[in-house]
Formats: sequence, structure tokens, C-alpha cells
Amino acid sequence: MTAHSARSGSRSSATGRDRSTTWTRRLAAELFGTFALTFVAAGADVAGRLSGGEVGAAARAAAPALLIAAMIYALGDVSGAHYNPVVSLGFAMRRLFPASWLAPYWLAQLGGAIAAAFVLRGLFGGALEAGVSEPHLVTSGTAVVVEALLTLLLVTVILGTADRSRLVGPNAALAVGATIALCGLIAIPLEGASMNPARSFGPAIASGRIGDLWIYLVGPVVGSILAVGLTFLLHGPTAPDEKAAEIAQGDQGGQAERPQGPEGTG
Repeated sequence: MTAHSARSGSRSSATGRDRSTTWTRRLAAELFGTFALTFVAAGADVAGRLSGGEVGAAARAAAPALLIAAMIYALGDVSGAHYNPVVSLGFAMRRLFPASWLAPYWLAQLGGAIAAAFVLRGLFGGALEAGVSEPHLVTSGTAVVVEALLTLLLVTVILGTADRSRLVGPNAALAVGATIALCGLIAIPLEGASMNPARSFGPAIASGRIGDLWIYLVGPVVGSILAVGLTFLLHGPTAPDEKAAEIAQGDQGGQAERPQGPEGTG
């Protein structure tokens, strides 16, 4: 082996390790972020029941909104701060996020949500049922339409701030957090205002109450697809903008260190 080939092999090995480390950080960030979101969102509902309503709908709407804004600032550069399978789906359909990354991101998000739900069950027992996404004052059919419309609004804001990242900058966290809060203020008393299949999946699995789970899977997926279509109509096709891709994927210190897939290839 020549000295040149040895150096090349060393650089290749180092690059492979860097990509593997970066990919691990991405999934860890998505798992932790979705854990935190589910713990706060479902936990606020649990606190509302245990406190006899002292923790009201406004606090339950504000808590996950503030958490998401904070996590975008804290960890957005690591993974893009999705914490929601339909956000990942929207970015992929908008061609800002590799479709090959969807499955690992979804697994990390679902894993974080399930872990948070079991922690809540361990702490508060049967009160976890208050954190299960269910229609309260509306029918199932109305609930799925409301979920679709709320997710349409949320994902449209997320995709719009990515497209306009050079203008919006760090204020994207405020826009996304505000949207989550206003959706919660409107719809938490009606049907829970999940807008996130992972957040609903975790408590449903941990409590065994899965009868209405389909609402919070179908509604957000439909809303995300509609948001991509609306964004295409309003903003046009995705332009080759590295900054927008960084918003969706996380920067991780630059393009050279960004993995191309779970194994750093393809």
C-alpha cells in the first residue's frame, strides 16, 4: 500500500465515522425532542385532570407550543427539529429532505413518544388516559376533518418559513410555536388538537386506548399532503436553496458533514 492510498483510506474511514456520528445525533435529537413534546403535551392533559381543571385549556395549548419553540432553537441544527412524522413527510414531499431518511426519523419519533407515554403512566397511572387524543365535543368524522385542517395550517407555516428562511431566520421558532398554540386554543376542548401522529400514538399504546387513534393518523397525513400542495401553489416549485435544506435537515456544521442516508450513502 502506498502512502497516498493509506492517507486516502484514513480519510475515508474518518469521514465514515463522522457521518455515522452525525446520523446518530440526528436520530437521538428526534427521539429526545418527540419524547419531550409528548411528555409535555400529554402531561399537561394529565395535570389538567389531576388538578381538577386548575391547569386549563390555555396552559395545555401553550405548553407544547413553548416546548417546540425552545427545541427548535436548541436542537434545530442537529436534525431539523421535526418531532412529528407529518412534518418529515411534508419536507420530503417538498424535496427539502431525503425520502430515504423518513423511516429512521419516523422510528425515532415514535420511539420517543412511546417512551414518554410509559414514563407518564409510571408516574401517574391511569390518569394517562387524559393524555390520549380523543374527540370530546365532536364526532369522529368532524374530528378527522379538524385534525386535517389544523395540520394544513401548521405544516404550511413550517414549509413557508423554510422557503423564506433567509428572511425569517430564527423567528421561525416563534411562528411555529405560535401556530401550535393558536390551534390548541381553538381545538383542545373539541378533539385534543394533536396534529402529530407520534404524540397521539404513544399515549394510545401505553394506555391501550387505540379506538380513535386512526383519527390522529389519517387527519394529520391528509393535512400535510394538502399543505405541500398549497405551498407549491403559493411559493412555486422548490428552488435549489441550501439554506432551506439546512432548515429541514439540520446543519450539523456544514454540508460536508451531512450524511446522505442512515449509513452515510445514497
